[in-house]
Amino acid sequence: MKINPLTKKRWRRFISIKRGFFSFIALMAMLIISIFAELFINSRAIVVYYNGELWFPTYQSMIPGKTFGLDYEYETNYRELKKKFQEEKDSKLTPHKNISPTPHPLPNGEGDNKLPPLGEGQNNYLESYRNIRKNFVIMPIVPYNPYENDLKENSYPPFPPSFSERHFFGTDNVGRDILARLVYGFRTAMLFSFVLLILDYVIGITLGCSMGYFGGKFDLFFQRVLEIWSNIPFLYVVIIVSSILVPNFIVLLLIMAFFGWINMTWVMRTMTYKEKEREYVLAARSIGASHFRVIFHHIIPNTLSVIVTYAPFSVSGGIVALTSLDYLGFGLPAPTPSWGELLQQGWSNMSAWWISASVVSALVITLMTVTFTGEGIREAYDPKMYSFYE
Repeated sequence: MKINPLTKKRWRRFISIKRGFFSFIALMAMLIISIFAELFINSRAIVVYYNGELWFPTYQSMIPGKTFGLDYEYETNYRELKKKFQEEKDSKLTPHKNISPTPHPLPNGEGDNKLPPLGEGQNNYLESYRNIRKNFVIMPIVPYNPYENDLKENSYPPFPPSFSERHFFGTDNVGRDILARLVYGFRTAMLFSFVLLILDYVIGITLGCSMGYFGGKFDLFFQRVLEIWSNIPFLYVVIIVSSILVPNFIVLLLIMAFFGWINMTWVMRTMTYKEKEREYVLAARSIGASHFRVIFHHIIPNTLSVIVTYAPFSVSGGIVALTSLDYLGFGLPAPTPSWGELLQQGWSNMSAWWISASVVSALVITLMTVTFTGEGIREAYDPKMYSFYE
């Protein structure tokens, strides 16, 4: 597969912009960690091997404790299960005081290798030694149970940061680990903003290019539609919808996309009006190129720098919008991890400074990396920054 020389040049230009390139690396690292967050921060085990069968609780539905020999029907406490397996392993490895803990490695046989027959206790010990890893549990690196109140003696959450208890950023007002909620909240916010970006760009670019390219009555009609649409109060719509049903991820996404495409439509309409009068568009139309080809193969690729310029601001806007709605109580329902909900907790518990400090720091770092990455991409795609033949 051959890469376009212009694409190579843009990539080299992007790498040369250190602020944007390192921000891109940091953003990708945070995205990868959040995507596989269950392997690092989770109350469920990654792998459980029990009675010759493998279980993957992290990516399975709820598994009751009786499945693993515990005496309850609700979800398994995997840390308790791990301690149980460890105790069973230790008890099997504890030999009888009259039995040597190390069986002879040579088998019974004739000649020089002949050994006295192993006693019953030795046989049992050897069998236990061979089955030392019959049952085991592999837990995530950072312990986290979203429904476990880590109450201390004579005190109640929120608890300050503690390295001994592995709550590095402290806990919230119900004892949940803040670091875990920041990671899962980051994944939710980024997924929301990226999907919202795609929806807004698909609608806005398609409609804006069509308005600018065809013009006439088509353009006048949709201008009036956009003017009416842009005057609908967004927050009131969210409040009305929230009073009728509990807003989930899809509902909030549709509401935001319902209003978010307007700005991109105006931008693309203006750019298309400008580009459609250039010589390359007139040449394409003179040789019989269809309207679809002129728009999607000529106009849109030549407005790519403008599209890329607005992308980081759209992503940042999606993150801030979701955080704001969650803070006001019109966002995702509990117990969904959310930065806005953490901000609201920080406002309600001003003495617990670690809550507000953690989520504000996470917001600042995320918005900075998104913005710097977008600036680097914009400069790399800007034809005024370099010549293709240089």
